[in-house]
Order: sequence, then structure tokens, then C-alpha cells
Amino acid sequence: METLTPSQLKEKYDDDWITPYHEIITITDDDEQKVELIEYHPCPIGSDWMITQYMRTSPLIIDAHRDGNKHTYIVKCGHVDLELKPSFQAAGISDVIIDDDEIKIVHAGLAGAGVGAAFCRGKASGVKRVEIYEKGGGSKVGRAAVVTPKYKKVIIGLDDTDIPTQGATWTLANNIANEIQNEKGYKYLEHITCQLFPENPNKTKNCVSIILTFAVKPEDEEDLIQTIKTKLENKTLSDKTAFVVYDKLDVPQDVQNYAIEAKQSMKSLDEAQKIAEDNGIRVEYITGKEGLIGALAALGLYNNPDEYAKVYGKGSEN
Repeated sequence: METLTPSQLKEKYDDDWITPYHEIITITDDDEQKVELIEYHPCPIGSDWMITQYMRTSPLIIDAHRDGNKHTYIVKCGHVDLELKPSFQAAGISDVIIDDDEIKIVHAGLAGAGVGAAFCRGKASGVKRVEIYEKGGGSKVGRAAVVTPKYKKVIIGLDDTDIPTQGATWTLANNIANEIQNEKGYKYLEHITCQLFPENPNKTKNCVSIILTFAVKPEDEEDLIQTIKTKLENKTLSDKTAFVVYDKLDVPQDVQNYAIEAKQSMKSLDEAQKIAEDNGIRVEYITGKEGLIGALAALGLYNNPDEYAKVYGKGSEN
């Protein structure tokens, strides 16, 4: 076995057939039963081939998808013996291990996928070190462990920062998230605009709420939340601003159901408060309570791209 840091790997191996991944991030929650692996692929729109091969090859993978060059895998912790087969099962994940403040993921692959296992991933930003068991290349198997820091996912649902004459919640949320990433170094992962009930008489105009997601070291979670709170207090225009916080990989089904209902009908503050309390959702009221309704709905839509922007209501058929 050869153990190298990314800088050592770059210095020792600079072959033309190595194309480094941009960044790799590994995220879990307090349960530490699953890991969300995020890989920013070297090619502009990523690789559907890689997603397909990994899903076919590794039973540890629960789900995987590509968004541009961002590959996201939800994987179970544990070990499996991979049966690699050219073209059919060319690459996959055999081990997912959480060890204190690190996460180790063992990749194996044939030919080019084997090169990716060690050399391409090992040079990525975010990698602490790579343990090369088999170098791969040509028709050979490549197998390596990629070791990264353990991060925790923090999902923020946010609503009601604008007023009828001024502001936009989606832009303010994005600006705040970028500020936090630049000032604190916390990883700003996603911004999602969620369409809610278009016939809501209390809406500002379009009736949307926002999801922000971050990856932070576990010890930085509270600072992230307090920073969001302070920035909203200073920047919101509304007297109804609120946000919710959730730090597990799976959003409760009750909250998901509530979100779909909030896209199709009016919801009450009392119901939102009860669902948040029953499901352990942290609520932060900034200038008022009404924003909780949309903020909780945004959280419930997380990881549901088929529903984010879908419009229900009288004009939805046009």
C-alpha cells in the first residue's frame, strides 16, 4: 500500500492520463449509518457512465445522481465484495468507513475507472490522503481509499424576507450563503427555489420559499446557524421572517407530506408549529412567525426535484 497526500500524489504522478477531480466532500449525520458523497467530476457535465456503473456494481449505494459535473452518492456504511465486469460492472465502492473525524471510501474499477479510483480522486481538493492498494490502468484493476474530513449537512428552510414593494427572498438567501462561505469557509452546497400555493392571498407575489444547504464540521454547526440568524436580522425587509434547521440526511415523511400539501392549499401556522415540534425541526423566528409555514414546506421539498418548481392551481394547466 502507498499512502500519499494530494500534493505528494501530484508531485509523483503527473501522467497525461490522470485528470483530477475538482473537489470531494463527505457528509454524514449523528446516526453515522450513511454517508453523502459529493464528487465534482473533471469533465464539464460530469459522467452519467460513472453514475450508472457505480449503481450497477455496488450494493452499498442507495441512490446516485448527476447534476452537471456534481456527482452525489448516498451510501451505507460497511463492506461489500465487488464483482467487477468489463462494461457491465466496471467500477464501484466496496467500503465506507467513518472513523472519528474522517470518512474513508474505497473505490475499485477496471481500466480508466481504476485510474479514477486512486489518481484522479486523490488529487482533488478536500482530500486528506489516498491509500493506493492497486494502481490500475490499461486492463488492470485499480483500488484505493480516499480519505476526507467528516462533514455534517445542515439544511435551512427560509421564507418571508421581502415586501410587496422591495426585495427578493431567493437573492437575499443566496447572497447570505455566499457571504458565509467567503467569511467562514463553510461549504455552501445548494440553493433551491420551491414553488408553493400560487393562490395564497398572503403571498408577496410568486409565493416561493428557499432551501439552503451547507456542509460544516460538526463543531461549527451552531456558529453557522447563529451567523444566518444575525445576517437575516440585519438584512430582512419583512416582519414575518423565519427559518428552520435540520441536520439529518433524511427529511421526515410528515414534513414531506406537509410540503406537498403546502403547494396545493393554504396551511396554518398552528399546523406548521406542531409538525416542526413533532419531528424535531429547529425553528428560528427572526421578525415574525408567519415565515415558518413556507420555511417548513421548503424543508419538506428537499431532495424532491420533481416537486421543487411544479405549479399547482388554476393556471397550472397553461
